[in-house]
Amino acid sequence: MGNEAGRSGLSTAPVHRDTAEVDEANRKLDELLDLDKHKLATIPERKANATEKWMKYLGFPLGIAVFLLLFYMPTPAGLTAAGQAVLACFSLALVWWICEPVPTYLTSLILMLALVFTDAWDQDHVLGVLGYDVIWLNVMAFVLSSILVKTNLARRLALNLIIRFGHNASTMLFAFIVLQLCLAPLIPATAPRAVMTLPLMLVVAAIYGSTSDKSNNFGKNLFLQNLLGINIFSSGFMTGSTANLIAISLILSLSGEKVFYTDWMFANLPVVIVTMAIAWFIGPKLLFRLKPEERKPSIQGGIDTLKRQLGRMGKISFQEKKAAIIFGLVIFLWVSDRFHMAWFGFQVDPVMAAMVGAVITFLPRIGIIKWNEADIPWHLMLFSAGAYAGGLALDNSGAARWAIGNLFESFHIGKGTNFWVVYVVIIAVNMYAHIVFTSKTMRVIIMMPMVIAVAQQLGFPVLALALPAAFTTDWVVTLPINAKPNVILFSTGQYSVLDNIKYGFIVATLGIVILTIAGFTWFRWLGITP
Repeated sequence: MGNEAGRSGLSTAPVHRDTAEVDEANRKLDELLDLDKHKLATIPERKANATEKWMKYLGFPLGIAVFLLLFYMPTPAGLTAAGQAVLACFSLALVWWICEPVPTYLTSLILMLALVFTDAWDQDHVLGVLGYDVIWLNVMAFVLSSILVKTNLARRLALNLIIRFGHNASTMLFAFIVLQLCLAPLIPATAPRAVMTLPLMLVVAAIYGSTSDKSNNFGKNLFLQNLLGINIFSSGFMTGSTANLIAISLILSLSGEKVFYTDWMFANLPVVIVTMAIAWFIGPKLLFRLKPEERKPSIQGGIDTLKRQLGRMGKISFQEKKAAIIFGLVIFLWVSDRFHMAWFGFQVDPVMAAMVGAVITFLPRIGIIKWNEADIPWHLMLFSAGAYAGGLALDNSGAARWAIGNLFESFHIGKGTNFWVVYVVIIAVNMYAHIVFTSKTMRVIIMMPMVIAVAQQLGFPVLALALPAAFTTDWVVTLPINAKPNVILFSTGQYSVLDNIKYGFIVATLGIVILTIAGFTWFRWLGITP
């Protein structure tokens, strides 16, 4: 008996040890996946690297110097005094947004003050920006995102995604790119796609060791590649954004050339797929190289631990089902927008669809969360409001049109200029213009008539220049202020403005190269370019 007991004791010791290890692994994973500890409403503290520290020191006086130079220089011909003041104020803000000597939301507030105090734009219009649909959509979107986190539905979806694709960082990053490609033609609005996938990104990033207060290169690659995918994949489809449709309508009204859905998709979808494939490669390989420990889930036991965690969650709960139904209703309204008039007799735009979901979310007994449980990063709302106020003031004062017109004139394009020189200039100007413009719609309305006019004046086919220029509309990837998804993803604290600039500018430049090559080859074969 004693020997049996001894043997029994020896055989059970490893079992106790294994059980303790499993319990510890599960405890650490529970802590890792607790997204309440990574609230977006709390501004994460990031440790600046040496380059970012120098930018902070130099950015403050540089911004003031740029403002004084532009504000007090003689007013150029064709530019109003208000337009000059807007250029000065926006340039100051742009320098500070990039260098971050003060927080980005504070820069936005300073910009709004400067616009009013310099008589660049009146107070009612500046403050009225907080009532714009972009702000309301962001607020409602964060409410919807909160229910996915609160009910643990985001955790369940993310665990399933990682168990299937997350054995290594490369396949995990690629899975998100494929996900964004699949969502792009279904949901013709970039902010909703960002909100749908944001909780999944947060969970996946945490499992790979990247959190808002301690990000790593996997987190930078994950969030920035999703930023690229959400925006650039929109340009693969005519219905990918409202700005695309405006571009097509301007081409039709100003030149009589009609572009069909399939014309756009067959021409540009291969371009964006190639671009995103290259972006997926160069991110973790060249720009933000992954360390060995960042290439696998940073949890004890790896994928097996995640499978146990998913098993511990049990069957999908009633609250998760409610969250899925509410989110599904909003997605249905987003996807079916073209049928709303026939069904309801009125149009339900993305903001109202999101508000419907938010109202249901807050309803007593029926809903899921209370107001104080909604994770709304109000500092990001202020940041976004300032950016839109600056962009709209540039348009309202005529400063944007004046600057773009002078930029085109500086290239001395005229009769006899080689088509491909004009083509590259048009593509480059339209691509990089997103760095200044904070609205795709505004950029299209200003840029497209100029491109069509250039084509007509030089005797080139309008579509040969206008359609490739329209393809750049959604490449708003360089700064957090460039688009709604950028603002949303920047709120996570997983990457800096400088990280965004580095990845976004390189991919935008890559896009110019690929669109130029396509002009010589693919577009020519399709009959778009001569």
